[in-house]
Amino acid sequence: MAWTYKSTYDSIEALVVTVACRKLTMVLIGLGSNRGDSGNVVVSAMDRLCAFAAGALLRSRLWRTSPVDCPPGSGDFINAAVAFAARPELTPEQLLRELKALEAEYGRDRTPVRNAPRELDLDLLLFDDQTRDDPDFVLPHPRAVNRLFVLAPAAEVAAEVVWPGLEATIGELLDGLESDEQVEVVDAAPA
Repeated sequence: MAWTYKSTYDSIEALVVTVACRKLTMVLIGLGSNRGDSGNVVVSAMDRLCAFAAGALLRSRLWRTSPVDCPPGSGDFINAAVAFAARPELTPEQLLRELKALEAEYGRDRTPVRNAPRELDLDLLLFDDQTRDDPDFVLPHPRAVNRLFVLAPAAEVAAEVVWPGLEATIGELLDGLESDEQVEVVDAAPA
């Protein structure tokens, strides 16, 4: 099955120029789903993320990925990533609240079982070079750099972006990652 969506930025370079020229903040979000019609859920969620952008989204392809640290019997995920210039008034805390509300709209249940199957998972990976280290909010995302299912789609949209605190690009982090995760592209390149 193929899912269709449109990305109006041709590259991360185009997004970076937009961010720099307009003095905006670049945001990177990871998306995932392994319950329901996951491909359509992820594409629909990408469309909904446009509400937080000061312009268009740069979208990765969709990836089928094996579950990591999930309960036994968990199905494969559909994962993706988007990068965009944030609306000027948006803070990381506001965006995180909005992402959690969007997950709930798609039916995500906040079960006490860690990494249980879910309709939609939205992870705020980067908010420019900002950092947070609070009990309920760590930025950049603390486990993202160790997960192939995050770095593979993220590298499609932001390979040259430097990960705060590591001084390595997302592409370099992906190249250096050793993982037994199974990942494969499941759709054609964005139109």
